[in-house]
Amino acid sequence: MSRTPPAGPGPSQRPIDEPPSRRDALRLIGGAALGALAPAPALAQAPVLSQILSALGEGQRFEPAAVVELARALAKRPYAAVPTDLPEALTNLNYEQYIGIRALPQAQIWAGEGRGFVVEPLHRGWVFSSPVLLFTIEDESVRRIAYERSRFEFGKLNVPTNLGDIAYSGFRLFTTALTEPGGQPVEFALVQGASFFRALARGQSFGLVARALTLRPAETRGEEFPFFRAFWIERPRAGTNALVVHALIDSESASGAVRMTFRPGEMTIVDVETSLFPRVALEHVGLGGMGSSYLFGALDRRGVDDPRPAVHKSSGVQMHNGSDEWIWRPLQNPETLQISVFLDKDPKGFGLIQRERDYAAFQDDEQRWERRPSLWIEPIGEWGQGAVQLIEIPSESEVNDNILAYWRPKAPMTAGAEVVFSYRQFWCWHPPDRPEVATVAATRVGRGSTGRRRRFLVDFTGEALGGAPIAELRAAVTTSPGTIQALRTWPYPERKTLRVAFELDPGNENACEMRLLLEAAGKPISETWLYRWTP
Repeated sequence: MSRTPPAGPGPSQRPIDEPPSRRDALRLIGGAALGALAPAPALAQAPVLSQILSALGEGQRFEPAAVVELARALAKRPYAAVPTDLPEALTNLNYEQYIGIRALPQAQIWAGEGRGFVVEPLHRGWVFSSPVLLFTIEDESVRRIAYERSRFEFGKLNVPTNLGDIAYSGFRLFTTALTEPGGQPVEFALVQGASFFRALARGQSFGLVARALTLRPAETRGEEFPFFRAFWIERPRAGTNALVVHALIDSESASGAVRMTFRPGEMTIVDVETSLFPRVALEHVGLGGMGSSYLFGALDRRGVDDPRPAVHKSSGVQMHNGSDEWIWRPLQNPETLQISVFLDKDPKGFGLIQRERDYAAFQDDEQRWERRPSLWIEPIGEWGQGAVQLIEIPSESEVNDNILAYWRPKAPMTAGAEVVFSYRQFWCWHPPDRPEVATVAATRVGRGSTGRRRRFLVDFTGEALGGAPIAELRAAVTTSPGTIQALRTWPYPERKTLRVAFELDPGNENACEMRLLLEAAGKPISETWLYRWTP
């Protein structure tokens, strides 16, 4: 991120009342234009949705700057919640009833046009009660995807024919880029709920979820969830393999405009560009946020009665910090809420990674955890001082996302400013930016030799570990507090692996921060392993 004014690293902020340079965009926001679609009565109850329909609705000429100006205009007004009430037939649906609502073939946008992408609107219901407006951009003109009951079948639900215009809850994206030539489009992205979205690469199943904006997670006053309010989806040109989506987000504390460019493939890439307008000072903001789950694994099977060896969507946090250090922090399912802060300046990348890619690691024939995506974030520009923040929440169910990671800027975002930041997401099997040094292949922990001691086995793997013994190789292990005992290394060159075994003696402490690094001739030859032990 960059800050203007003044020049230099940090979030780009400027007062909302500063005269904009894009006068054409302001003209579009000025009021209802001829040809705008009048909002249906249910939607007219929500001032935000009514304003969207007036400013960037049916038949209007679209300019990307107009979404930014709309977000700026919303931020000048007090926050107005959007009603989430639904017709009685769709109220209080359970999960089985909701997934019984299926889109019919005629619901798909651009199907059969050979554009490489298809959009499928998603119905409201269950936990997805908030209405979202959907538009396409065709020949630079806005087209409303108005709700039509005839687009869906409802299973066993008795749904009246006169639902009215209740809008949607989000959409799915399909592509031919992941199929054989002439094949049917397959799903690769899902945008639904709060400001959440998911994507996957070829051969994967949906897993962790990205967040367009994260506000106040794990704070005692409660987390604030911004919501997508509207999407404008550009009709793609055939053969481009790029789909551009513009979105408006809104919450009590801020509004914003988000531009996402999806490029599906062996590694699905999403470029995210955000202009954020705080209504109030924002002290705890998460950029590049992502949520995942970790129930148990080789590190923590305490109290686990399950035939599977592991259950998790992600196995750890990987970081490439501004000092060019590679860090690996295994995830855990703690007894109490745990918050870890990794201070940095201008990070080069971070993400929640699934390193176990073998079926044998999970032995789960239904969930196939080894097929879940890793998500790597590559900041665009300098993000300045801040920290990668990791939140681990106790969980007893594999359906709960109990892991959250994001970048938290050190400087607060001031009320009445514009904050601009961009980053690139890689939904992948393995991150594109990978260490040249040895990496952590496995971490195991169990009972130590005596008392409260815990025994750790950490395996490193890499090409350098597959040949002759490395001169002056040592495992540098530290802990604070506590002490490290019985340190020993076990080389296995035939597997290009080195195992580090040691015991942690925590004494009377209930939390120990450990750090492990392989060195040779005083230089690192591995990524840094970090872990927080708690009873």
